Amino acid sequence: MNIPAFEPVDALLIVPALSAVILAFLSGYRLTSYVNFVSSGVAFFFACALLFHRPAAGNYLFVDDLNVVFVVLSTFIGFTTSAYSASYIGHEIETGKLSPAHVRFYHAMYQSMMFAMNLALLANNIGLMWVAVEFATLTTVLMVGIYRTPEALEAAWKYFILGSVGIALALFGTILVYMSAEPVLGEGYDAMVWTSLMQHAPAFSPRLLNVAFVFLMLGYGTKVGLVPMHAWLPDAHAEGPTPISAVLSGLLLNVALYAVLRFKMLLAANTAAIAPGPLMIALGLASLIFAGFMLYRRDDIKRLFAYSSIEHMGIITFAFGMGGPLANFAGLLHMTMHSLTKSAIFFAVGHIAQVKGTQKLANIRGLTESHPVLGWALVAGVMAIAGLPPFGVFMSEFLVVSSTFARQPLLAIPLAFGLLVAFGALLMRLIELAFGEPSESIGEVEASVVPLYFHLALVLLVGLWLEPHVAAWFQNVAASLG
Repeated sequence: MNIPAFEPVDALLIVPALSAVILAFLSGYRLTSYVNFVSSGVAFFFACALLFHRPAAGNYLFVDDLNVVFVVLSTFIGFTTSAYSASYIGHEIETGKLSPAHVRFYHAMYQSMMFAMNLALLANNIGLMWVAVEFATLTTVLMVGIYRTPEALEAAWKYFILGSVGIALALFGTILVYMSAEPVLGEGYDAMVWTSLMQHAPAFSPRLLNVAFVFLMLGYGTKVGLVPMHAWLPDAHAEGPTPISAVLSGLLLNVALYAVLRFKMLLAANTAAIAPGPLMIALGLASLIFAGFMLYRRDDIKRLFAYSSIEHMGIITFAFGMGGPLANFAGLLHMTMHSLTKSAIFFAVGHIAQVKGTQKLANIRGLTESHPVLGWALVAGVMAIAGLPPFGVFMSEFLVVSSTFARQPLLAIPLAFGLLVAFGALLMRLIELAFGEPSESIGEVEASVVPLYFHLALVLLVGLWLEPHVAAWFQNVAASLG
């Protein structure tokens, strides 16, 4: 009897799925936190194994250069966030904000979310990917509302409604792609398989593909947090647990962006279809400029960085819309740097909100004096996300701007304007938060700062020296994106 070989790609689904089931029945905060941490670490290990061994594409799963980038990044941030989450959730239990039952539910949903995201990234079927993205959305909706306050429930409900509208638009776009492929590949499963779709894309109906991409861009763009489909994101960040804010900015937005890139590649393979770039450029610029101005009006620290996420997803979408080897490379690098930096910022913000007992910006002052470990980490994180050298975000933003100047100088004007608007807002907020007379604190917390400083160290390292193998890897992926 032939026993199928156990592949890393299988483990990336089995480990979080099995862990979710186990965590649903375990009790005890420390035990469930430990299982969550170990499970996330094992998943990251198997994701790294894909760098050295890639199984052949199957009927349901496949691995290529593009999704390996997303899988490694997602599992890494899932792993570090699980470490941060242990201390954060422990404080929430001590203060009575979460019950043991809520914590058990939280950890089970965390692993369910990791399973769904991995499935969406590895799926070799456009229908299966759609289901996985919807499942990931539902798990994060449940975690956003876990505090059961009126504000948290309202945020979860808004997230659910707007996410459902978005995923419905994405479903309609997926159906249109199937309809364009069906005359060529026949009815049934083959007309939904990524590898088959890419091979036969030049023969598909360009008119159906054109309409499909509009719906897909709007549908999955809702999950990316692009303007004007962004309204769910600030509320979800503000009212949910801070580890989920880190996951939303560092993982879920990227998964939705991955879906957009897959369909962009499909259109690029059909020379008769419209270029997907202009729509992506328009939505990217709108998100960048709108979010940049909104940064000046926020009074909640988590909402502030939620709008920063909208800004940076706009930059990334703009870069991929520009296309070409350099802009695609810059988009991949910026996505990676944003995920690492923004999750680090939320790691700091979560503990800051706990020690200050508030998320209101007006009540958070002088962090570098009152809590120097967290305060200076926030300073470094905000400097990095604002695009200051020598951090990696500066390198990626410089590449986006320079590639735009070289190819479309007029587009570089609104791009640079949006970056400057956002930079001014973040600098103003940073001065208020980090310096001056310290505001009152309600106590100390056992902060887990290793994930925080490790992320910042990686972003600094990339800004100073991009490892040649990583650069070559990203260049190969950028070339495949068109």
